Amino acid sequence: MPDNLTIRVLTSTRDIAAASWDACANPAGQPFNPFVTHAFFDALEASGSATAETGWLGQHLVLENPQGEALGILPLYLKDHSQGEYVFDHAFADALERAGGSYYPKLQASVPFTPATGPRLLVPPGPDEQAIKHTLANAAIQLAQTREASSVHITFLPQADWDLLGAGEAQWLQRTDTQFHWENNGYQSFDDFLATLSSSRRKNLRKERAAALEHGIQIEWLTGADLQEAHWDAFFQFYMDTGNRKWGTPYLTRDFFRRINETMAEHILLVMCTRNGKPVAGAFNMIGSDTLFGRNWGAIEHHPFLHFEACYYQAIDFAISRGLNRVEAGAQGGHKLARGYLPRTTRSLHHFTDPRLGHAVKHYLKAERAAVAQQQEALESHSPFRKE
Repeated sequence: MPDNLTIRVLTSTRDIAAASWDACANPAGQPFNPFVTHAFFDALEASGSATAETGWLGQHLVLENPQGEALGILPLYLKDHSQGEYVFDHAFADALERAGGSYYPKLQASVPFTPATGPRLLVPPGPDEQAIKHTLANAAIQLAQTREASSVHITFLPQADWDLLGAGEAQWLQRTDTQFHWENNGYQSFDDFLATLSSSRRKNLRKERAAALEHGIQIEWLTGADLQEAHWDAFFQFYMDTGNRKWGTPYLTRDFFRRINETMAEHILLVMCTRNGKPVAGAFNMIGSDTLFGRNWGAIEHHPFLHFEACYYQAIDFAISRGLNRVEAGAQGGHKLARGYLPRTTRSLHHFTDPRLGHAVKHYLKAERAAVAQQQEALESHSPFRKE
């Protein structure tokens, strides 16, 4: 790269114009990803969801030319914990601390609380794209030394960037995991999708959908101008109730939902479930140019199979209606397989400033990648789709 370029470290997305950020994050002619927009990061930070107080101190790297124009961005956070990441590194932390070291702080390149694959090195296509990505990745390693961080982690990045930076694993160690995604094979209706399943699975799905609505449940899709603050009041109650029971303290504040409703409503799908006119459950999704991303679910009443209906079957219905290519249903969940969501690989990169820890992790990750591949092969053998 030319010597006259500079890198700035920003503690807030508000330190860069939204238009400059978005020109790198979602350049014209490329698939749109809602999670890397300036508006989404700003909502996380300005709402108090991802801040220094919650353990997410912004360290966003921006590569600029002499005119001050952004050529590429790496959203980055200095962290003192490993919560809200969905790529679990507790074993690494325990190993380093048993050896007398300190795992925290660390640098995390990700969208907070969002286990969805998408761009992490935000660089528009062009002849210098790969060089800019290498420059940003190297800058993150240098910043780790400056901040006395143990490591840098880039999570849920596309395979092309995983291959680019991880080639030879000289500086970046490659890790894989599994999610479950539904893929649209040109279906015109939910029944078209059902027709591709085995007879037993097809019957089970129909029974589950009917059972979910047995007690007078009605379901509505809300997006764009249809979304009102009253809907978010109800959903936040669901989110807090379910989150407190399952995880302790939920990550997102009520103000986060207000902010994305103001700036990103056309990219939101809220599946709202009511009974006798009263909201009782809901599923929050984000809409990309070719993908529906399932994010959060919550309920204040328990109804059998309503979770599956609101989160998985309604998502499939919506994706078919919009002509979207896939539904990514979030982290974990082997139960998704029987409902048409197949195992797909997710990827992350890891750099450790201590070469001894890096050497040990490298061997661990090699074995883990093989185990993930074997597990996916075994899962595929239990596909609910009809055998040819």
